[in-house]
Order: sequence, then C-alpha cells, then structure tokens
Amino acid sequence: MTAEGRGTSEEGPAAPQPLWLVAANVVRWRRYGDDGQELRPGAMSHRGGAKAHVVGTHPGMGHEQLTTVGRGRHTRAYITIDMATRNLHTFRPTAVHSPAVLRRTAAVGIDGSWATREYAEELAALLGGLAVRYREEHWGGVPHPVPCRCHDCLTPG
Repeated sequence: MTAEGRGTSEEGPAAPQPLWLVAANVVRWRRYGDDGQELRPGAMSHRGGAKAHVVGTHPGMGHEQLTTVGRGRHTRAYITIDMATRNLHTFRPTAVHSPAVLRRTAAVGIDGSWATREYAEELAALLGGLAVRYREEHWGGVPHPVPCRCHDCLTPG
C-alpha cells in the first residue's frame, strides 16, 4: 500500500511544535478532614510528587483552580483535570515536547500563541507564591497534626 493509500504524505504526519508551559509537582502529603488533622497522599487524581503541566488558569477566581495535564493516579494515562493550586508546588517553566501532553493541550485550546518562555516564567512565579498563600489560608490558624508530613512541614525554610 502506498503512502497515498494510507492518507499520509511520505514525510509522515507533522510533529507538534513544542510549547512553553508551567510544570509543577503534586504535594506528597496534604492535610484533610476536620481541622486538617488527617493526612492524605498526593491529590485525589494524582500521586504525590507527580508532575503536572498547567494548561489553563482561572484568573477570575484568583488562580485558586488550575487546569492541568498529568498522569492519573490509578491508570497512569494522561488526564486533564482542574485541581486546587494549593495541592501543587515547585512551579517552573518548561519546554514540553511530549506528544501526549501536546495533544491534550491542543484539545483544551492552547495553540502556542501565549505559550512563550517569558509568559511561563511570569506565571510560574505568580503561581508559586499563590500556592503557599492558599495552603496557609485554607487551614487558617488550625494546628498541624503531630507528627505532620504536609508539604509545608516537610519543606525546609
């Protein structure tokens, strides 16, 4: 069968262009329950420490929720999900080359027009500060469980 019979050119399908996105990691442990006295590993949809790419923010909500692409907790397949900013840490700009992530990014409507390195650096700095603030505000003065392994207690400094 010729290349024309398969519906592709001889060069093959065009490779998607890399994009600059913000990557972050899911917190290893998060506080949960009444007064934050329980600890749960990771987030409901992602394992603790998993890498998630931010493909959308909700500025009208103060960036409290982010649309992310990452590997799911149970299936290990890539999923697109909205998650709380406070459940992420170590925001950083990164050039994404993964075809699976780029396909999901395109499905959300990101075409690369805003995905520049400069924008990713600014957004990473903003989200990093907001995540710390939202973790503090969410449990507002409630004492940590003893012993505590939440992200803030495990992070030195």
